[in-house]
Amino acid sequence: MQGTGAVRTAPFLMEVEQIELSEKLKKLIRYYEEVISLPHKREIAAELRDEDDLFLLLLYSEMIGIPNPVYYYTLELYPYMIEKFHDWHLRMGMEKSPLTGIRCC
Repeated sequence: MQGTGAVRTAPFLMEVEQIELSEKLKKLIRYYEEVISLPHKREIAAELRDEDDLFLLLLYSEMIGIPNPVYYYTLELYPYMIEKFHDWHLRMGMEKSPLTGIRCC
């Protein structure tokens, strides 16, 4: 009987070892990706911030006085973007909101 029990546990142990190996491999891959992206995190964050600034400029351009051909379609985005507006106009160097319809300061 012990011989058959040992035979049954061997495949189980192999599965457990494979699971442990795959978990260790996943941890190693996550660590590698973290190490690779570490020096670039600041650059990536700055690039994303620049893209957000450009998008918000396009979104609010009609209110500032810059013609926007898709103004009608961007109106439905205002409720979602109003929270970011305050940070945006401060980054653009405007102490107070340039828009009379939007009060944030």
